[in-house]
Amino acid sequence: MADLALNPIERANAARENVNTVVIPQLTEAFANKLEQIPPTNDQIPQVWATPDSLRAVALWLKDRGFAMLVDVAGVDYYPKRDPRFEVVYMFRDLKTLGMIRVRVRCTEKQAVPTLSDIWTMADPAEREIFDQFGITFKNHPNLTRMLNPDDWEGHPLRRDYPLRGPRALINLEMPADENRYHGFVDEESKDGK
Repeated sequence: MADLALNPIERANAARENVNTVVIPQLTEAFANKLEQIPPTNDQIPQVWATPDSLRAVALWLKDRGFAMLVDVAGVDYYPKRDPRFEVVYMFRDLKTLGMIRVRVRCTEKQAVPTLSDIWTMADPAEREIFDQFGITFKNHPNLTRMLNPDDWEGHPLRRDYPLRGPRALINLEMPADENRYHGFVDEESKDGK
């Protein structure tokens, strides 16, 4: 239980220390060869890499130990610097101690990550958005359809190899100047706008 006598900075530091010294060693022991502790980023949140096949078990293990809140789910594309190029990043919070842990899962374009939407309903729209924007699939997701783009949209806009100007950039125009030519709303030659 978090010590309420501590100021917020001391509480955050104590929670972080608890995750680093207690939670992560127990987690890596429980999931040997399926989990790897990695150094924190600038935000100093403790983090681990998990294999896709261990993700659900790791998430349930964390939930059983107080990390009952799934704060965020995000997709990341490291193309062309890393293989596999994608990561799905999960942020969990312990509501008693206010500790946080980041679980990162590496995956390829064709490798499905198991859904957590049946454990945390918050994961349902987040996983759909990641599917829509990155093309990462989630195994056993109840409604894995596009969310932000139309159903007939080609490609995934947040991939690093997606054309900067979208599908329009792939169109070959006869007159390149026509692409950005100004087209007035009214006939500018008539004085009354009719």
